[in-house]
Amino acid sequence: MSSKTLIDPAALADVSLSHEEVERYSRHLIMPEVGMEGQKKLKAASVLLIGAGGLGSPLAMYLAAAGIGRIGMVDYDVVDYTNLQRQIIHGTKDVGRPKLDSAKDRIQDINPHIQVDTYEVPLTSDNALELFEPYNIIIDGTDNFPTRYLTNDACVLLGKPNVYGSIFRFEGQASVFYAEEGPCYRCLFPEPPPPGLVPSCAEGGVLGILPGTIGAIQATEAVKLILGQGEPLIGRLLLYDALNMEFDQVNLRKNPNCPVCNENPTLTELIDYELFCGMPAHDRSHFSAAEQSNGDSVPQMAPTQLKARLEAGDNLYILDVREPHEWDISNLSHLGAHLIPKGQVVNRLNELDTAQEIVVQCRSGARSADIVRELQTHGFKKLWNLDGGINRWAKEIEPQLPTY
Repeated sequence: MSSKTLIDPAALADVSLSHEEVERYSRHLIMPEVGMEGQKKLKAASVLLIGAGGLGSPLAMYLAAAGIGRIGMVDYDVVDYTNLQRQIIHGTKDVGRPKLDSAKDRIQDINPHIQVDTYEVPLTSDNALELFEPYNIIIDGTDNFPTRYLTNDACVLLGKPNVYGSIFRFEGQASVFYAEEGPCYRCLFPEPPPPGLVPSCAEGGVLGILPGTIGAIQATEAVKLILGQGEPLIGRLLLYDALNMEFDQVNLRKNPNCPVCNENPTLTELIDYELFCGMPAHDRSHFSAAEQSNGDSVPQMAPTQLKARLEAGDNLYILDVREPHEWDISNLSHLGAHLIPKGQVVNRLNELDTAQEIVVQCRSGARSADIVRELQTHGFKKLWNLDGGINRWAKEIEPQLPTY
């Protein structure tokens, strides 16, 4: 492959290692696959990380320790307690801080010899090409489909490798999508899944250790691309099952009809990826159900409104559509809430009364909004979605309830 061309040989002429750097990287330098020349390549290289979360944490720390000369990070989130189970670049003291501030401090503590650039903005079609252009490699550490397709298309248009990783519960995937050498992400997934079919980590959970494994694999692939050593995951999708501790791989082919990377592409500029995927390019749990509904006809009830209605003695049926293990974390059973998991609601419509007002709730308001829409198609009209779910209820009404 042509990964050796990722680093301009002319750029290496101006790269040198100080005595301190030679000592720091000594375990690299004594490897024939790296040596002084390879370490200079790493120092001359630039890598952009999309996301400073679960995958971005091990990526940033390992790449910094390896001596990547310039690391860029794109993120606009803040650290909260739910991040700490897996986002190891952040600590308890960082809760409430922008993730980029926390991550930069940690990276520079690991290696003060590298340059760290941060971009506290959402990645969009308007800024992706400009953000990507100065970097040799783009690493996708995101958790939503619009950003994955955006990252892929921008990398194809710029001719840059896209080191891909994804995680969910106990399973992970990794690959290198490099259109100049093999297939791109669209060759594997021409169309995104229907909205709501694939739950996010915020809805389905993720083993905290899993992003460490996949992130380390992505970091390894990036270093291999820079060094021009080994066989990168171009044309291969690596599958990891942590529960059974099994690795497998699927060979990938370039799609001759791919709209963005074939010889005569029909997609030659970035598009509206939220519209293409039918979903927002962010974790919906950070937003209210009203924001999540994208302007549709889901009627919302705030926690304060529900509390007032219950205190007034109104006959409301509270329908909790979370999973049983989530019910065990926190629930409104003391208010008469009934648990029917989202996947069972349609088959248990006989338990619901169309004449009674129903308030549907979940963790944050996204799944419950979906159920309100579903019930509307079955003739239910007296429906409300609890805006913000049980987490917002806990914060505003019953602080003794835990949030998650």
